[in-house]
Amino acid sequence: MKIGIILGSIREGRVGESVARWVAEQAASREGVTYELVDLKTFDVPLLTSATVPGAANKQYDDERVTRWSAAIDSYDGFVFVTPEYNHSVPGGLKNAFDSLGGEWADKAVAFVSYGAEGGVRAVEHWRQIVANFRMFGVRQQVSLSTFAEFDDDGVAPAERRTREIATVFDQLESATRRMSAEPRA
Repeated sequence: MKIGIILGSIREGRVGESVARWVAEQAASREGVTYELVDLKTFDVPLLTSATVPGAANKQYDDERVTRWSAAIDSYDGFVFVTPEYNHSVPGGLKNAFDSLGGEWADKAVAFVSYGAEGGVRAVEHWRQIVANFRMFGVRQQVSLSTFAEFDDDGVAPAERRTREIATVFDQLESATRRMSAEPRA
């Protein structure tokens, strides 16, 4: 089983990079599962302008960057979205990258690690509605990091309880991914 940890911020000076590295470090000791960091910024996914709706594109995209993004996402059985909260919602770059694909997301499990002034919880609530369109299963446990209380000059400095919380995220995600992988896809 292979899980992608998607670093969803593409901004310069992003603090999400330290959050994604922390998630990857916490996942490194998991047995029977491979977790890989997927940095959205390295894919340079263009704005979605194609006349063909991604869900109808049959994974044949107009832009090589989207094709590369498609191949990467398609190779994972499940995901951890490391998402900031921008203006009480999801980050535009990650939303665009999500919208640029279709079936690559379908019937897979997803977990959320968010960060922001209020822990990024509003972004996660929006993500739960968005991923449901592709029949993705969002696990219940999430980690929500406060940029006011859990970051320092070096990046994320999570509260002690976060280690237990992320372990529960992984447990739920791995269980859901196994179940969803065993079910026939529609």
